[in-house]
Amino acid sequence: MSSDRTEQIDVRYVANLARIELSDEECTVFQKQLGAIIGYIDTLKDVNLDTVNTENLDAVEDTELREDISRTSLNQDDLLRNAPESAKGQIRVPKVVDA
Repeated sequence: MSSDRTEQIDVRYVANLARIELSDEECTVFQKQLGAIIGYIDTLKDVNLDTVNTENLDAVEDTELREDISRTSLNQDDLLRNAPESAKGQIRVPKVVDA
């Protein structure tokens, strides 16, 4: 794995998107871990799949799927009763996107 790809990972930016606060030490640890993950993915890209036996993959195509049946869902009152916060008949969630 090239160290350039590892250095491109902005751990603080990713943590901010996930609403996670990280110390400098944690950022360093996660930087190394993310680099190792990317290195593993790069290794998988080099695997030669030309010799893989695909005979058994035909069984997947023959799999019978269950029928798609429409069912009654929760009514609004029951749904809102289980929500942490609600207003005006809607579930309230924290803002996660800055405009």
